[in-house]
Amino acid sequence: MTLQIAVIDDWQGVAGDLVDWSVLAGIGQVSFLHDYPAATEVMAARLAGYDVICVMRERSTFDQALLRQLPRLKLLVTGGMRNAALDIKAATALGIQVCGTESYKHAAPELTWALAMALSRNLVSEANSLRAGDWQVGLGNDLYGKTLGILGLGSIGQKIARYGQAFGMRVIAWSQNLTAEKAAESGVEYVSKQALFEQADLLSVHLVLSDRSRGLVDAQALGWMKPSAYLVNTARGPIVDETALISALQHGRLAGAALDVFEQEPLPADHPFRTLANVLATPHVGYVSQNNYRMFYSQMIEDIQAWAAGTPIRPLG
Repeated sequence: MTLQIAVIDDWQGVAGDLVDWSVLAGIGQVSFLHDYPAATEVMAARLAGYDVICVMRERSTFDQALLRQLPRLKLLVTGGMRNAALDIKAATALGIQVCGTESYKHAAPELTWALAMALSRNLVSEANSLRAGDWQVGLGNDLYGKTLGILGLGSIGQKIARYGQAFGMRVIAWSQNLTAEKAAESGVEYVSKQALFEQADLLSVHLVLSDRSRGLVDAQALGWMKPSAYLVNTARGPIVDETALISALQHGRLAGAALDVFEQEPLPADHPFRTLANVLATPHVGYVSQNNYRMFYSQMIEDIQAWAAGTPIRPLG
């Protein structure tokens, strides 16, 4: 029987052109779905006819309620090796194999630094001014000699540290698992949580979302920051208390924020982050790059081929 393979979350309509899906012709028929996530019942009706589903990161949630309504589903493949939107335990119990892919390691840090520079130099307003026929409208800030605070010195945080060092910044870091010795290996100064927020002129968030990190950047932490400081979050939205951040930005207790991730995605049309003058917001594009997508999709194809041959690779759970 020919397998029915769905490549969902293809919001931009690019999946079909980035890699050669025709190599799966002997295994199944590939369909590309461009819809945004919907209610469980809508998702179940949309996907009920597929044996294999490829998902892009955490765009769509596959919880137990949805998985139980997909009786044909036998293989679920995600971009990346970590996806909090998949209930792997439930999938395993239902006999569904879950596999992942590697990730291109430079896309997210490059986007992070682009946002930091654009925010500090007021680039969007200046570019919009020029397009509107005007000229200089503000006064940008400098990074050299300032303090870069990194919340989470993992693989991405370490790259951000090197970027900051290259720009002549003092780099400090803290996380619940970080030690002074580990920070020193990256040439970074280890500080306490409070010192991180108090001293940073630019604070960048690079934690994995977990029960410990959810809401870690709360009203108290934001209150420790300088009114002239900037916050950048390209990790996960729920790490930052959105209500507290909006209040800080509205009342001038924080100079600005650059955000690529949000509590709810896609971001609601009436959300304050869409209109606040001191917010630079992008639609979760930290991982949305040609190299990363090619890696995701090419390895999804490998996962499907290996699973069909009876030897799954890159299993999750």
